[in-house]
Amino acid sequence: MGNRMALYELAVLGAPTDDQLQELETRLAAAADTFKLELGKDITLAIKPVTFTPGDQNAAAAVFFGGVASASIDVGAVLKNKLIPVLPVPTTQAALDAEIPASLRGINCLFYKPDGPDRLFSTLLSCVGLLRPQRRVFLSYKRTESASAARQLFEELSARNFTVFLDTHSMPAAVDFQEELWHQLVDVDVVLMLDTPKYFESRWTQAEYGRALSKNISVLRVQWPGTAPVVATTASMQVLKPDDFNADGTLVESAVQTLCTSLEQNRSIAYAARLQSAVTAVEDAVSKIEGKVDGVGPHCVMHVRLRNDTQIVVQPTIGVPNAVTLHETVLRARGAQAALVYDDIGLKRVWREHLDWLASNFTGAKWIKVNEVGWVFGGWGT
Repeated sequence: MGNRMALYELAVLGAPTDDQLQELETRLAAAADTFKLELGKDITLAIKPVTFTPGDQNAAAAVFFGGVASASIDVGAVLKNKLIPVLPVPTTQAALDAEIPASLRGINCLFYKPDGPDRLFSTLLSCVGLLRPQRRVFLSYKRTESASAARQLFEELSARNFTVFLDTHSMPAAVDFQEELWHQLVDVDVVLMLDTPKYFESRWTQAEYGRALSKNISVLRVQWPGTAPVVATTASMQVLKPDDFNADGTLVESAVQTLCTSLEQNRSIAYAARLQSAVTAVEDAVSKIEGKVDGVGPHCVMHVRLRNDTQIVVQPTIGVPNAVTLHETVLRARGAQAALVYDDIGLKRVWREHLDWLASNFTGAKWIKVNEVGWVFGGWGT
């Protein structure tokens, strides 16, 4: 399918199996629904195209499935634009040379076995900006009940290329502990809550849980045996049984693998919800001052028109913004007036000062706190 108005253009190259194509199309349809996009219009998927030439202003990526005789395929003849990211996916590591063309072997790849479709699909979404490349997880736990499991999960998830925050392993020396902890919390995709019987007896774990919910951060509650069942919760759940544990309090391999799969699945839904919340906040603020949003493009770039017809390119951001975020915003604005909208709640003081310094020393785009969008746009240019 193809559509010249598409925001996101994806292509499948190589030798995909029918099962791989069906899995990809099913997940793409679910992602379109999650991100409030229309499949076939906002997102298109080209299956083994002769040439793949997405629009200059569209976000594009390709996945190359290894298979029978796929190593001989001339990828350069299909992709005229060498800047389009390509994700090589051989069946296994042993099949890399037999299934992947030489031109793609220098690119870090995923293996369909054992990485699986969850990791593959989330990586593809990150290539077009619908997910962040970093897979950030915050471990929330009560030390007296689940320290050994927390240390194990830190190691297991780190080995699977998650960026994991664990207070005993990730906290720099000579910093304000709580300020740094909240700063890290607001920048994650998922909070992994080890829901032990006395988890909510600690005011700190209560605060971690509550503040994650307040920021629309997904919480995956891993419920320990002996914990009272949750009557009502907005969090996803994984219920553990006694035989999910080793004698030393760590989790058996099958439980860890199930947890990793749940994390990957929750991540895209959680990110979409936070991004949609940021977009909605900008829309509401612009409407209140009698402006309008002309459209939302790739990477959720918003094209705002004020009541005096001034046009502004607005980039809502999730988590902790930095100079790279600013650079990307300016590039996407293509010379137009630009603004970067962020939520400063939870950011540590030195980082807020850093953002203020960037705002005063770089005039390419304005930094706007999400709760001040209407105020700033209402007086834009004054």
